[in-house]
Amino acid sequence: MGATARLTGEVVCPGDPGYEAARIGWNRLYSRYPEAIVFCCDAHEVVNAVEWARTEGIALRARSGRHSLEGWSSLDGGLVVDVSRMKGVEIDEAARTATVGTGLTQTEAVAALGRRGFVVPTGSEGGVGLGGVILGGGFGLLTRSMGMACDNLLAAEVVVADGARSAKVVRATESADSDLLWACRGGGGGNFGIATAYTLKLHELADVTFLIARWTGRDELGALLRAWQRDAPVADERLTSALEVEAGAVELSALLYNGSRRELTEQLRSLLTIGDPDVTFMEGAWPEVYGSVDRGPDDVANWKFYSQFVTRPFPDEAIDLVVRFMDDAPSAPSNFFCSSFGGAVRHAPPGGSAFPHRDALFYCEPGAAWNDPELNSRALGWAAGFWRALRPYCDGAYVNVPNAPASDWERDYYGLNRERLRQVKAAYDPENVFRFEQSVPPEPC
Repeated sequence: MGATARLTGEVVCPGDPGYEAARIGWNRLYSRYPEAIVFCCDAHEVVNAVEWARTEGIALRARSGRHSLEGWSSLDGGLVVDVSRMKGVEIDEAARTATVGTGLTQTEAVAALGRRGFVVPTGSEGGVGLGGVILGGGFGLLTRSMGMACDNLLAAEVVVADGARSAKVVRATESADSDLLWACRGGGGGNFGIATAYTLKLHELADVTFLIARWTGRDELGALLRAWQRDAPVADERLTSALEVEAGAVELSALLYNGSRRELTEQLRSLLTIGDPDVTFMEGAWPEVYGSVDRGPDDVANWKFYSQFVTRPFPDEAIDLVVRFMDDAPSAPSNFFCSSFGGAVRHAPPGGSAFPHRDALFYCEPGAAWNDPELNSRALGWAAGFWRALRPYCDGAYVNVPNAPASDWERDYYGLNRERLRQVKAAYDPENVFRFEQSVPPEPC
């Protein structure tokens, strides 16, 4: 086989005119120089790429939306298997399922399903690849009503290593290769193989009411955090909300699925009566609203995020920490983001999932964002300090927003599921072909 292994698809190498554009990721803080990047259009081309890398004895990484926050979807001197062109959508209306390619962005998935009258829960940042979101968990403003993105995964097509140098396509379902399906529901992308397609459970599209409330300045931050963390995790399951603290403002985003403006306003009364927020509404179908939800500036080059889950309400000293760190933010786009859990998140899908944080009240994320290279040291130090200061008040982390310095990252991401994930790794990738800085190892805990 070794003599015939070859790359198919579009191959871009150093020196080619398109190499610079092909290698760059979303977060410019990290810069990698692969030996080759292959843009695959189907699972067979992914098989060829994996076999070629194994034959040549070089490391590989899978890449789709280029939003790997630590730059781990690329590498120096290896092969990047880019699946961003795999954007097929097949809908079975009778079964209420869709089989979608891993290369779809979240915006593309929302639009394609919405045109047929359906929806699946996704994250809120439209340019992020859908596949990586699903494999790590996936939460956004539909989470409390429909569960995690991974909870709606019914089957996954995955290219896995096979034998000494080969690869093959496996279709993981609840009846065949069910351990691999379980691992694909929150066990993280790139750990066990390269996922190429997903079969998802569809929900019927309904109108939504979306609200943004903005408080200028941060005088109300403490009161808002106290009220939000008390009410958001136990609100009506149709309601999911997020609170974001910026340099000059605090912003609440809230979405009520299949509900009215009056209902949404009533449910948020405890927050909206604090101070004097500027409140705007949008009502309509979810795909129409989704474009206005996308958060974060698009003109920032460098980012450093940390992730944490909160299972007990922040005490006053933790809220004081948030206020103090935001008062010392290194740049205007740096922020602190929280997203409500509870509701449907508490219920794992049939067959279970590797996502362990179902008892969380909410998720939180300190994030530094900057352009000036002279800010690198201050921004990185601020983000790391913020994360470390909050650790005593948090429990666990999100694999899609990795905490690179954490020594106990397996426990943080996977909790009690880490031993089973290692067993799945040992079964499907015993030679550790699919590995990166924080990939699941194939040996026992």
